[in-house]
Amino acid sequence: DSDLVVRFCKDVERRSQAGYVDFGRFTTSSQFIAGSKTLDFIQRFYYGDLTNCEQSFDKLGRTAQVNIICGNCLNGACKGDLGCICSVTYDKTMCRVVVELAIPCAKRGSRVFKGFTMGFNPRSWEVVYNGMTQLGFEKSQHEFSFGTEQTHVSLYLTAVSAFSGLVGKPVFKVTPERGLEVKISGSGASGSPPTTLSPTILHVNWRCETARDEPYGVDFLIPVEGYDPIEFTLTKICGYGQGTEGDAARGWAIFGILSCIFIVLSTIFCCGGFIYKTRVQHLYGLDALPGMTLLSACLQAVNGPRGYIPADTTNGNFVNQASWERPADPAQATQRANERRYGSM
Repeated sequence: DSDLVVRFCKDVERRSQAGYVDFGRFTTSSQFIAGSKTLDFIQRFYYGDLTNCEQSFDKLGRTAQVNIICGNCLNGACKGDLGCICSVTYDKTMCRVVVELAIPCAKRGSRVFKGFTMGFNPRSWEVVYNGMTQLGFEKSQHEFSFGTEQTHVSLYLTAVSAFSGLVGKPVFKVTPERGLEVKISGSGASGSPPTTLSPTILHVNWRCETARDEPYGVDFLIPVEGYDPIEFTLTKICGYGQGTEGDAARGWAIFGILSCIFIVLSTIFCCGGFIYKTRVQHLYGLDALPGMTLLSACLQAVNGPRGYIPADTTNGNFVNQASWERPADPAQATQRANERRYGSM
């Protein structure tokens, strides 16, 4: 008398909600097998709720089996476009329910490209595992977003070598279209076949042009020949606008040009000043260099009386003579006075 809900989950298991009874979960790949006769696929679920099923013969609690039919129900009970539940059979003694589903199958054969993985490190699968997009990258989600300061992301693609040639070039779409500049590069962007021994790399370079409260979404699609495409979404937060790399390069170019102009003008000024002082002022050596007069004056002002003193001032007395200096002998003073009076040859 109760309703039955069939919920397919990729990699997330949820506990039974209030009012619901769990009839098992999908645990290993061997529980999804090909059907026979009128059934196309069979999927089994084990280890459901144990309430009133503690004494079941297999000790597996409540179990379920879902029979999948591609097309419409055999009894014609349902003809919905998105599929429907054809019949439900419940065995109380075995605590087991059998559900028959009919879903539209426009394309026959496998739809998931098994063996394909994608992650942020070589041979990791944070984004795509075994052809299935993982939680957080199916759509734009704030919890799995990248910050403004992270200007590039590298994704590593691997696939079974026998089918790696089926992988095509990725395409992407930014939502909203304006405000985030995105460029892709690397071997993964050119469509090189990825293998488990030599993964291909997809570099995603993005730059925030316009700050936005809501994150940007970058939807990627990687076509796979004969299979459904690999689809995933990367979310980017833009808290502030970022300058382009061209602006930085342009700034360095202007700085280099101005530096060259300054060096050339300085060289011309030095050469011209040197020629002028040697030809007109008849100065030679270091004295002919422009700015040496000013430099000498600065050095003399800094060094004070301990610096170079011209010859005509050597005979004068020092004003700041130390008090502890030994006074000169009178005879020596008379001799020095005579030398000052008559000079020397």
